[in-house]
Amino acid sequence: MRAVIQRVSNGSVKVQDKKIGEINHGLVVLLGVDVNDNEEDISWLANKIANLRIFGDEKKLMNNSLIDVNGDLMIISQFTLFAKTKKGNRPSYINAAKSPKAINYYNSFCDQIELILCKKVVRGIFGADMILNIVNEGPVTIQIDSKNKD
Repeated sequence: MRAVIQRVSNGSVKVQDKKIGEINHGLVVLLGVDVNDNEEDISWLANKIANLRIFGDEKKLMNNSLIDVNGDLMIISQFTLFAKTKKGNRPSYINAAKSPKAINYYNSFCDQIELILCKKVVRGIFGADMILNIVNEGPVTIQIDSKNKD
């Protein structure tokens, strides 16, 4: 699994001009599922993101996690995170998982991180054309790939 994580002061998601979710202080996660992902990838990445210390403490040092600040979380499926651009100008998405695996893993990831955080997360609609409004704070943007745990 691959995630792009942004620390935000707020964010929202719209589908067909209708706002389906919004968050305040927290994280927006763009999540892609790889064809070779398994249940271990879901568990590892959910725990990593929930415990990632990228929020400021009283000294404004990044020592607090999403759990520590009781922050909000929005998770958006994004197969384009697996774009291959080496050949030509049209990206290939051959490594992105297809449905039903991709949607099952996306939902499983969301369910697992909700259990860790003990709160609901805002979800996009898998496969929908979405409009995101993200106010990146910091800015802090981090990419994590479950196949590269170093």
